[in-house]
Amino acid sequence: MERRSKLLSNLDWTTVFIYILLVLMGWLNIYAAVYSDEHSSIFDFSQRYGKQLIWIGFAFLLAIIVLFSDARIYSGFAYVFYILIILALFATLMFGKVVNASKSWIQVGSFAIQPAEFAKIATILALAKVMGRYNFKLNSFKSYVVAGFIAFFPALIILMQNDMGSALVFGSLIIVFFREGLPGWLLAFFAFLVMLFIFTLVFSTSAIMVTLLLLAGIVFVVIGGKLKAYARLLGIVLGVGVVLYFGSQIFSWKIPFNYIFIIPILVGIVAALIKAIASRSRIVFYSALFLLVSVGLSLSTDYVFEHVLDVHHQKRINDLLGIESDPLGWGYNVNQSKIAIGSGGFLGKGYLQGTQTKFNFVPEQSTDFIFCTVGEEWGFIGSFVVILLFAILLLRLLKIAERQRETFSRIYGYGVVSIMFFHVAINIGMTIGLVPVIGIPLPFFSYGGSSLWSFTLMVFILLKLDSDRYGALG
Repeated sequence: MERRSKLLSNLDWTTVFIYILLVLMGWLNIYAAVYSDEHSSIFDFSQRYGKQLIWIGFAFLLAIIVLFSDARIYSGFAYVFYILIILALFATLMFGKVVNASKSWIQVGSFAIQPAEFAKIATILALAKVMGRYNFKLNSFKSYVVAGFIAFFPALIILMQNDMGSALVFGSLIIVFFREGLPGWLLAFFAFLVMLFIFTLVFSTSAIMVTLLLLAGIVFVVIGGKLKAYARLLGIVLGVGVVLYFGSQIFSWKIPFNYIFIIPILVGIVAALIKAIASRSRIVFYSALFLLVSVGLSLSTDYVFEHVLDVHHQKRINDLLGIESDPLGWGYNVNQSKIAIGSGGFLGKGYLQGTQTKFNFVPEQSTDFIFCTVGEEWGFIGSFVVILLFAILLLRLLKIAERQRETFSRIYGYGVVSIMFFHVAINIGMTIGLVPVIGIPLPFFSYGGSSLWSFTLMVFILLKLDSDRYGALG
């Protein structure tokens, strides 16, 4: 009785209330998304909203079980959970059910479970266990390798299942690394590489090479103060470039035009690295290494785009970047989604009054594109309220994470915030055409038991750790 009283008094009821509100709003929107006159009862268990109600019931049961469990389970068995989910991901890869070209589901009777959703929980638990050790610091190559392996190995298996959307979610854990000591410049460099990948798809290779050479000047001169080193690099690049150009003109060397830019830069980088090693200049070495990694990524972008990404991912990225347009093909979902949201106006058309919804103009409207229903039927005001609730929830979870007395609990909390933020931002972003469609659900809103249970467990494990923080050993 005392234990129950302590739990109730320490539980963050604000977060619980927002969670319940979002779950119920999601259920009502699933009902609106698949509503038909033939199945008008919201308790029709043959329809998606009826099945979702069952998932919600089990989700609430899971939440109660977590709250009344021993908080030490999640730290003590973190590695066990991680190993089990890795085995489940491999089993899915071998024996899973293919849905929408992704082999990421395991059929259990009449229901299907997606282990990738639960892999997020196991991963952040294991990551919190590793990084929460007393002597662990993100200040060595070994620490980066260990933490990186724990965080991204499940993503590699999920990528092999052809589920790029779920795999990309694990990239959000970089926020956890940043909170626990990852240098800001390294985070900025990762962001730069992402932008470079995008720009390489849009602009020519020669333009990218020239731009990288100019950026290298900023790194060498402004940051490193190595004007002579940069001048020497430019001299080598220009010299080799002139030789290649006139060689192609006078001696008819068969050199592709792009190579006249690429080869001189690579020669200049190698020369700069050799000089830096000989003179033991760390600034020049790291500046040249920055340029080498940037050039390497730029040159490999086309290969990755053509041979690693699926055709539908290529088309969606091209459509988003304006490289090609196909509103009736690959761009149909996003185009119809924007029409549905835009048609809602300021106040919306009213609950169950969405014409885009009723006539099935938006595919996957109860799952990946559930936010369309919010925009069409609730309008700008309803959409703003939903986004505001998610923002409040994320800020609340962030506050909970920061006030933890144990490193394990804090890191786990940041993992929850990172993954949930990624899901919310990317899902809403793809429905309004700001990011490519990668097929990830909107937490608590999208139809499906795996996603709902996963996010429920994430949140309530954190709430359980938070309610027990006063008994932690600091």
